[in-house]
Amino acid sequence: MTPPARDALAPETAPLVDEAAELLGGRLLVLLTGAGVSTDSGIPDYRGEGAPVRTPMTIDRFLSDPVARQRYWAGSHLGWRHFSAAQPNDGHRAIADLELLGVADGVITQNVDGLHLRAGSRRVVDIHGSMDRVRCLHCGQIFARTDIADRLTRDNPWLASPDDVKLNPDGDVDVDAYDEVIVPACTNCGGVLKPEVVFFGEFVPREKFAEAASLVRRAEGMIIAGSSLAVNSGIRLLDQAVKRKLPVVIVNRGATKGDPRATLKIDAGTSEVLAALRDRLT
Repeated sequence: MTPPARDALAPETAPLVDEAAELLGGRLLVLLTGAGVSTDSGIPDYRGEGAPVRTPMTIDRFLSDPVARQRYWAGSHLGWRHFSAAQPNDGHRAIADLELLGVADGVITQNVDGLHLRAGSRRVVDIHGSMDRVRCLHCGQIFARTDIADRLTRDNPWLASPDDVKLNPDGDVDVDAYDEVIVPACTNCGGVLKPEVVFFGEFVPREKFAEAASLVRRAEGMIIAGSSLAVNSGIRLLDQAVKRKLPVVIVNRGATKGDPRATLKIDAGTSEVLAALRDRLT
């Protein structure tokens, strides 16, 4: 367990954290996290204040356009080294501690970075998948991302990883020279490979959402951290908690779509608030 630290809270935030602890104390919690939880690990947020406007890869383009797949794999490969080197922050560690101590039943995350598992969380439902797995869309074979990265490096030795790569939230970077990229194919059937993440235009797999919903059904309180709740899956899980009349605390810098339905909103950074909540609830 991470040792308790003195609060790094702004004066106006501390009373709200105290109120959240009163609401959630003695209850079994479920956490729902978004990109804002990983910004302190160096992974930017899609929708946070100051986030650049992006046009991320859609599933339709990925499936229908071989050139789009070249662009995606070139950018994804360049970003993977930096993305995979990111380390858990105080917020990830606080969530892991809450589970370890029996205060939380698990964490549902919209992130694909794997940082909750690396921080020590044991029950993680990654409803948007994980960048460390690659699946063949034809035969279903699963590959480790490290193996695919090795193949990309071997087949495209010119595809260097510059020190000034600008990382995007999904582990991708924007590149210009991609038309000569040799895209890896499935070694089992020759089919199209895709990281096991939910692309824009895809639905969250039913079994993943069912697993997340079961955590909400068992919970007695909910913390939503670092998510703008702009994605439908997050709102649906919030709705389930609200229908059960659970206390819901949202921690996020800036407004979220769920603010009107929350019991309490804390407009502050997730790392310091989650660490302070951990210290008050354990």
